[in-house]
Amino acid sequence: MKFFIKIIYFNLLKRMPFFKIIYYTKNTQTPVTWKMIFFQKVLGFNRKVPWPVHHNSTVSHPQNITVGIDVCPGYSRGCYIQGSGKLSIGDYTQIAPNVGIITSNHDAHDTRKHITSYVNIGSYGWIGMNSMILPNVELGDFVIVGAGSIVTKSFIDGYCIIAGNPAKIIRKLDKEECIRFENEYKHLGYKLKKESNDCYL
Repeated sequence: MKFFIKIIYFNLLKRMPFFKIIYYTKNTQTPVTWKMIFFQKVLGFNRKVPWPVHHNSTVSHPQNITVGIDVCPGYSRGCYIQGSGKLSIGDYTQIAPNVGIITSNHDAHDTRKHITSYVNIGSYGWIGMNSMILPNVELGDFVIVGAGSIVTKSFIDGYCIIAGNPAKIIRKLDKEECIRFENEYKHLGYKLKKESNDCYL
């Protein structure tokens, strides 16, 4: 009985203009859920952010943040994603709970002032729990940041696991073994990208 109810439920979702994103993202790493829509669009937690964000996370200045396919900074609880400067995150990069990404900092000589900068993160990465990425950092594709790490410098070449405070390379990854997978349905936040005519639902 539950099986048939589930089929009817998802068939109804597919036909509802806005809520069809729930159906198409259900098998992705950042599925859109009713709960997230309620907290974000109805109650107003991170309302201006165009991708799903957990109500316990904070995303500032989303207009300065560029995200790839199936990437939702702040999707996990307790994240602080600061877009005061420029932030770019490539396709399919995952971000664990309690991650901080900082794109600006206080001036050392006058703490009332902020110095804006940038952070660029490549595709197919993984930012581990309780880690922090500081301004002026670039991470290449397939960079895994170990839990609790503080990333203070760039690892542009990618294909590595970094960890520690400050983070350093603890293992290099074989490029031949790294898989560039793709979702059947590609979504950019709350928008679903159609491969056929490159439009959005």
